[in-house]
Amino acid sequence: MAYLTNPKVQIGASIGSLTDITEFCTSATLTQMREALEDTVFGMDSREYQGGLYANELSLSVYADFGASGSYAALKDLVGTKIVVKVNPTDAADSATNPGFILEDTYLESLPVINGSVGELSTWDITTTGGSYSVDTTA
Repeated sequence: MAYLTNPKVQIGASIGSLTDITEFCTSATLTQMREALEDTVFGMDSREYQGGLYANELSLSVYADFGASGSYAALKDLVGTKIVVKVNPTDAADSATNPGFILEDTYLESLPVINGSVGELSTWDITTTGGSYSVDTTA
């Protein structure tokens, strides 16, 4: 059983240009999903399905920070583009016990630049959709 206390979240235009945004993140959910395609035929008494296209998704909750190296600077130029996101359970090097979960060519549609209320820290809930899922266990 595992729980996240010190994960690492990186985001960028390519795998070689990832920026660590861990210090701004409060949650991360990376979902590997494959669309269900019905293949039920006459004579069956139950619906049956087979796997279709992958429809992977990443959701992040991020504190808004407009500083020169803040979350806004890391995300603003990525909106409307295909990006790469890598999430590790801990901040240690990639390994079999700390795999790097990667989404490449995942699409970042929007960034809710202003989101907040009086007396609260401003946060953004961002979602990327699609992209190729892989797991890196090499250091």
